[in-house]
Amino acid sequence: MRNSSALIEALRDSGVNGLTCISNNAGVDDFGLGLLLQTRQIKRMVSSYVGENKEFERQYLNGELELEFNPQGTLAERLRAGGAGIPAFFTRTGVGTVVAENKETREFDGQTYVMERALRADVSWSRPRRRTHRAIWCSPAPRAISILKWPWPGL
Repeated sequence: MRNSSALIEALRDSGVNGLTCISNNAGVDDFGLGLLLQTRQIKRMVSSYVGENKEFERQYLNGELELEFNPQGTLAERLRAGGAGIPAFFTRTGVGTVVAENKETREFDGQTYVMERALRADVSWSRPRRRTHRAIWCSPAPRAISILKWPWPGL
């Protein structure tokens, strides 16, 4: 069993609930975050892709689970910014789409940018394919878990 799998199972067995999970995906039905979804321990997901988890789909469509979608690169940068103590940043990604709804925008050099707030987590782990100091993202935030897959492009 991989370490991240053992950590997810231990978290499931702890019974803690109301979790916000930050992940590039929502796992699958019987693996990864899917285990925490089955036991309804996740309240909110911040993710870039959730398409392979039927339980996630069911909970989201029934209003039992909150979701914040992010483009993959924006998600990575939001986590990096949180770890570096940067509260927010501006990006062109998502301008003019649902991603930018209800977010501050600004013009720089004639181009529109959307402000993205940093993500910070209480607990963080990853499932790296190789050991590197860049595989673990840590920073404080209330009841959030950041589970990332390595490698991230550009890091």
